[in-house]
Amino acid sequence: MSDLSIQSAYSSPVNSAAKLPNTGDVRTIQKARQVAEDFEAVFISQMLQPMFKELNAEAPFGGGQGENMWRSLQVDEFGKAIAKSGGVGIADSVFREILKLQELDAS
Repeated sequence: MSDLSIQSAYSSPVNSAAKLPNTGDVRTIQKARQVAEDFEAVFISQMLQPMFKELNAEAPFGGGQGENMWRSLQVDEFGKAIAKSGGVGIADSVFREILKLQELDAS
C-alpha cells in the first residue's frame, strides 16, 4: 500500500467519521477509565497496608481503634493519590481489558 493510499484512507470523511465515538460511547469510555483508576487505587492501598500495620502511635496520642480506623482511611487516600498521579500502570492495562470485553459484548 502506498503512502498516498494510507493517507487518503485516514483522511477520508467516511473513515474518520466511523472512528469518532458517539456521545454514549464517550461516557462509556470515561466510565471505564474511572473504574480502571478506582481498581488501581484499591490495589495500591492494599499493597500499602502492610507498610503501616506495624507503626505504633507516639505518646501522648496513644493509638487504639480510632487510630487504626484513621490509618486505614489515610492509606486508602494514599492509594487514590498515587493512582491519580499516574499510578503504577495497572489502570492502563485494566482499561484496555475493559474495552476489549465491551467490544466482544457488542459483537
